Amino acid sequence: MPNEFGAANWREYIPQPVCEEMPQYNEFYNKAWELAFDHIKTVDGMPQSPYMDEAFCETQIWIWDTSFMSLFCKFARDVFPGVESLRNFYEKLYGGKKLGIIIPTENEPEWTGSVVGEPFEVQIHIADNPPLFAWAEYENALVKGDKEYIKNLLYKEKFLQKHYEWFESQKTPTTISGVMAPTCLIAEEYGYKWEGGRSGMDNTPRGRRGEHAYEPRPNNPDLLWVDAILQQAMAAKMIAKLFAIVGDTQNQAVWNEKFNKKADIINRLYWCEEDGFYYDIDCNTHEFCKVATIASFWALTAEVATKEQAEALLSELHNPKTFGGKVPFVSLSRNDNDYNVNGKYWRGSVWLPTAYATLKGLRNYGFYSDARTLSFKLLEHMYKTYTDFSPHTIWECYSPEKCEPATCVEDDGRLVRPDFCGWSALGPIAVYIEFVLGFHTIDAFKNKIKWAKPVGVEGKIGIKNLRFGEVVTDIVADGNECHVVTNKSYTLEVNGKAYDIPEGESKFII
Repeated sequence: MPNEFGAANWREYIPQPVCEEMPQYNEFYNKAWELAFDHIKTVDGMPQSPYMDEAFCETQIWIWDTSFMSLFCKFARDVFPGVESLRNFYEKLYGGKKLGIIIPTENEPEWTGSVVGEPFEVQIHIADNPPLFAWAEYENALVKGDKEYIKNLLYKEKFLQKHYEWFESQKTPTTISGVMAPTCLIAEEYGYKWEGGRSGMDNTPRGRRGEHAYEPRPNNPDLLWVDAILQQAMAAKMIAKLFAIVGDTQNQAVWNEKFNKKADIINRLYWCEEDGFYYDIDCNTHEFCKVATIASFWALTAEVATKEQAEALLSELHNPKTFGGKVPFVSLSRNDNDYNVNGKYWRGSVWLPTAYATLKGLRNYGFYSDARTLSFKLLEHMYKTYTDFSPHTIWECYSPEKCEPATCVEDDGRLVRPDFCGWSALGPIAVYIEFVLGFHTIDAFKNKIKWAKPVGVEGKIGIKNLRFGEVVTDIVADGNECHVVTNKSYTLEVNGKAYDIPEGESKFII
């Protein structure tokens, strides 16, 4: 085990994908880790330092970004402080602690109020960002396998429950000390009023009145945002799952009931049977606000959709007129009046966080083959942008049409931010491991890996140096022969069939 996060020998702790059919992706994979390593930041006085910097600006930290960064850091949890970085939010919002003082070395966006060379207290940019803490903690817990950590989080600190209840309690805009932006979230009986920037989908045209959204943020004060209620439902489900891990069936039932109540509201009010899609709704009339965006696919991630609803959403991911085509997971349906071929931030761009969340949702419903097909298209698009577009790097978000980065909100030719690892590392790392290679479920508590091994792949495929719980293992298949090396025994499920893997080296036919 390394002695500290950001250890100089960090490469020894990252998994090594094996894919002889597509060896080019390994270079891209390693590039993502290198960029992520450059964004491990140390600031004196932070509750958690070092922490993962989101690659946007150093005086601000984002709930939205950090939650997603933790979902690729989980694969090298000993040296990349992913989920640990969430403590900077927990301790500031619910522990009464301050954040650290930083001296900016470069010009920050004017709205931060910071000045190069002058001390500045790090701020949480938005408190009412999507409520993803519980999801991030659960996904990381499965890889770490530490019940004592979960017990401390649930019973002593109660940060997840506090954040859930805080989200539920918001009735008026609030200014919070140490948080740059005032809140916009308003909890209503059947959902939440919100705002584009707070949702994370800054210039989304959702809530527009008329055929086009002419303003950068056409925020509708009467809109109930479908992703807000889906993400809050998911938070309840994840808290229930964490209680289940520690054997607390009573609290598991309490939080499952919270989830069920949200799910019932969502499927009664937000699902349009005619279109086979979830939409935002009007707070007063409950009429659908029919702007189709990637936000609706959180219904899969949260496991709110029925099997039939999930299949309807899946069909849209393959539909070249809506969310599919050569580059899937576009942020705004291709047939929408405000869809922009250059991306224009959330008006068509492909964003790795929402793409990854959608893929996790497909996993929930057993759509493994579809997930691989779509994830391969996504990764190939990122890779071709990396090789063909200069500078050769990983970007904040991607064009929905060309192998290029997307344009910014203004769509005046300016491109989104480069070296964004940051959440875009989800593509070359987590999407690659979980969906292209197919290692979609890793559960240290059940001591089990589930592998949707792709069919028809030429050459060797698998992964080496994969770490979960106390296990370190290599899993490589060549045709139907599988070669496994491990320091401890575990169960490997390959395409639905379970194999008991003994300590040491073994070979078997799958």
